[in-house]
Amino acid sequence: MNTDRLNDAQIIKSWEKNALAWTVAVREGQIESRKQITDRAIVDAILNCQPSSVLDLGCGEGWLVRELAARKITALGTDAVPAQIAAAQHFGSGDFRAISYEDISAGKLKVSVDVVVSNFSLLGKESVEGIFKAVPSLLNASGSFIVQTLHPVLVCGDFPYRDGWRDGSWAGFSKDFTEPAPWYFRTLESWIKLFVVSGFRLQEVREPLHPKTQTPASAIFIGDKAS
Repeated sequence: MNTDRLNDAQIIKSWEKNALAWTVAVREGQIESRKQITDRAIVDAILNCQPSSVLDLGCGEGWLVRELAARKITALGTDAVPAQIAAAQHFGSGDFRAISYEDISAGKLKVSVDVVVSNFSLLGKESVEGIFKAVPSLLNASGSFIVQTLHPVLVCGDFPYRDGWRDGSWAGFSKDFTEPAPWYFRTLESWIKLFVVSGFRLQEVREPLHPKTQTPASAIFIGDKAS
């Protein structure tokens, strides 16, 4: 494991290099788990909250914002990678802004929405802890924070089941992807604690199942602002 590149900055560098490959992968439906399970799972979780406005943190090429806009939900997508935002703006309707998690945590995004969602886009350590603290200020009084991420138990592999940095991998993706982003592994317990210490009441944890293997394809956390 190359510990020199296991940090939040390297995550952004990787996604800057792979922005085009990611856009192609999403739009061509190359990611099987998304097509079968996780895209629908996150949309259902959002719709269950019956929002009129949504902020998508780490929106990538913007598919979720477009999906929500088609359902007459006002949606804003943000991403730290300008190339992703450019792709999102080029492809379809929706409001998209290039802004980092660090700038959002510093109060540079002035919005108030019913739902803040992060769909497989909370990969770092300090940046994620900072965004969790900032999200309550971006939510309306009865707002919800929804996070879909890799299921900790399923992706732990042969490593000890404890928080820590991991090398990334593009296994299963096309050869167009290079220099995979590192990511910070959190246990199920750590994800729950992160919600609680950041001012949320965790209302639900969903585990969407793969239709064939009947194992969790992801974990979805749904938290409301604590009074």
